Amino acid sequence: MRFVRNPGAVRVQCGALCWRWQGNDLKVLLVTSRDTGRWIIPKGWPIPEMTAAASAAAEAWEEAGVEGAVADLPIGMFHYDKIIGPVQAIPCIVSVYPILVSRLCNRFPEVLQRQRKWFSPDKAAKKVIEPGLCDILRSFSPPRPPDKKAAATLSTDPTAPS
Repeated sequence: MRFVRNPGAVRVQCGALCWRWQGNDLKVLLVTSRDTGRWIIPKGWPIPEMTAAASAAAEAWEEAGVEGAVADLPIGMFHYDKIIGPVQAIPCIVSVYPILVSRLCNRFPEVLQRQRKWFSPDKAAKKVIEPGLCDILRSFSPPRPPDKKAAATLSTDPTAPS
């Protein structure tokens, strides 16, 4: 099917790359879109009176039940055409903000409209269709958490220099 792009200006959206460590494995959270059921990241229009990062966090809550620490700066941008009718689309640019997930709630506003699933970044990149988002997912490499056992050993070693 061919879509006619809206001749207006490109619109900006805020997206959330929700992530966590599962043991030594990095995982990212994808949700399904409400219309086609394809895999996407939570994203939406900027919310007035909120920063772009806070808007991304609000979208992550509404679409996936995510609570966590959102970065102030985006890690990248990608573009896609938002379908708004049978043959119309709006070109959009999405700024992507990483969110380290601290809690995943089972009750959230769009729980009955979406599915959510954790993937490795490489597998997630194969699930989404936007090339720019694929690149962001494949290159995402947050710092590993410190080894708790090693950190405990270091902090309790009485011979260690202070």
